[in-house]
Amino acid sequence: MKSRLDKVLSAGGFGTRRDVKRLLRARAFTVNGNPCVDPSTAVDPEVDLLALDGVSLEIKTAVYLMLNKIAGVVTSTDDPNHRTVMDLLAEPWSRMDLFPIGRLDGDTEGLLIITNDGPLTHRLTSPKTGVDKTYLVRLRDGMDADSFDECARRFREGVTLGDGYTTLPAVLARPEGAPASEVLLTIQEGKYHQVKRMFKAVGNEVVYLKRVSMGPLTLDPALEPGEYRELSIDEIALLWEGIRE
Repeated sequence: MKSRLDKVLSAGGFGTRRDVKRLLRARAFTVNGNPCVDPSTAVDPEVDLLALDGVSLEIKTAVYLMLNKIAGVVTSTDDPNHRTVMDLLAEPWSRMDLFPIGRLDGDTEGLLIITNDGPLTHRLTSPKTGVDKTYLVRLRDGMDADSFDECARRFREGVTLGDGYTTLPAVLARPEGAPASEVLLTIQEGKYHQVKRMFKAVGNEVVYLKRVSMGPLTLDPALEPGEYRELSIDEIALLWEGIRE
């Protein structure tokens, strides 16, 4: 199936789509023997011959799975005492050398990407790249308009946790039509139990936590808890686009 060249190369590990555009300008790239500098060129990596500086490219077969994590499993490739997210995978994925991008607490649900793409994993988890991670949070205590605004202000300025660490600015929002106890929190970090500790610092308690997006990529609502599917080329490109240059 044909897709934009920049999306294909990005999904194949050549970096962000901006990285790909720089590559096309700086290097001799051909499609089926014809010079190509246009990132929007439609190609099918299964059919078209791609070459860089005269050397044929085989776009690597990387695996990208979107998992709707369930509570009660740990985000690890192996754990002698607990069931892991890898145990949710059936063949052929269970036989592959895959790993999760980042971590979700054992009782946290939602979006988790499982892959074998090391460079993408590094870029998405590095604190320097500023990737947004949004969580649906249900709280012990509901917040009226005034308490919500105060909490949003404190999170926006950075809240100091129990160990003295002050978080980066975070964004608090209210889902449309949601009850007073339900909010959305967007952070760019992944400190240990960070979301729970942030609400504890403002005198509340998280009773349910689900990650709903990472960068521009949103959890597929059709995925039941514990289910997973492969990402499309467009979705893989979205992950790269969420990385701050």
